[in-house]
Amino acid sequence: QQVKEYAAKEGAEVVAISAKVESEIAELDEDEAKAFLEDLGETESGLDRLIKAAFDLLGLQTFLTAGPDECRAWTIVKGTTAPKAAGKIHTDFERGFIRAEIVNYNDLIAAGSVAAAREKGQVRVEGKDYVMQDGDVVNFRFNV
Repeated sequence: QQVKEYAAKEGAEVVAISAKVESEIAELDEDEAKAFLEDLGETESGLDRLIKAAFDLLGLQTFLTAGPDECRAWTIVKGTTAPKAAGKIHTDFERGFIRAEIVNYNDLIAAGSVAAAREKGQVRVEGKDYVMQDGDVVNFRFNV
């Protein structure tokens, strides 16, 4: 509690982690880990909280790309525009950027597919001025 109070005065964040709990979670499958965390009154592991806090402290966020062969997460600085984000994948994507087709990750999971999300009107087209949001799932359109 003293550490939390001191951090609050300094404008810092505290992430409490129990090595024992994290070790136990690491040995469980996903469903068992979720039930274990619920029994502890938590919704996510200490490691997940630490990662989120570190990303926030560093001013980072993630966007995703998904295709038939692979899904990938890309790390960018908060405030990055769509063309700059496309450039993280390949410089040609940034140079020839036309537009970005974007769906929120949670909306995509709820819909089940990009096609289903599109039918629900959850896929939107954004231009060069669009500032990427954490959790955007993107299909970049470009021409080189």
